[in-house]
Amino acid sequence: MKTEIQPQESNRAEAFSLWMSSPMPMVTLVKTLDVSRLVKVGRKSGIKFTPLMCWCIGKTANKMEEFFVLPEKGKLFRYDRIAINVIVTNRNGGINSCDIPFSDDLKRFNQDYLELTTKTANNCESSFLEDHMVIGTSAMIQTELDCIVNQYTDLFCNPMVMWGKYRKSLFKTTLPVSFQFHHVQMDGGQAARFLDNLQKEINATEKSL
Repeated sequence: MKTEIQPQESNRAEAFSLWMSSPMPMVTLVKTLDVSRLVKVGRKSGIKFTPLMCWCIGKTANKMEEFFVLPEKGKLFRYDRIAINVIVTNRNGGINSCDIPFSDDLKRFNQDYLELTTKTANNCESSFLEDHMVIGTSAMIQTELDCIVNQYTDLFCNPMVMWGKYRKSLFKTTLPVSFQFHHVQMDGGQAARFLDNLQKEINATEKSL
């Protein structure tokens, strides 16, 4: 469910007054994650890397209250559910957007991921969950990337996690991740905590099988 709240009655009141009218309110943090265990889980479970990564993002965000509040068109809204957005290459060679509801059950989330992205690819139509706080993702796995800075539009204030191809070495596999967020939604310290907690969720993923 999506509910409008009064900014002055929330813990983001000061941030709203400072950043809502800013011409560039988005902030990007970059962190290199150790995804060795995620790759291992993928091999054991048969679940591909991208849905595993998306699930870890959703599980991390679901434990942080900042992800349930989002500024939109000069207003502030509270949500009670989270979804992960992925970009899907459709059967015509174009791209579409697909929202996947987060489930704490990894197998359920992966099933939804496969069904919804397949439907989006076949229908060549984007699908949106308007009553969910959506975390955008963009996985450009064709090449290794150090950092991604997304375009900003006031039509889309949602947080976004972006990455390229992971990097294998002798002892571990790493992945630079860019996290873009609206300053009204959270501060830098909270965003940094999200990235730290994301690493912890990645490390603990094997327990969810």
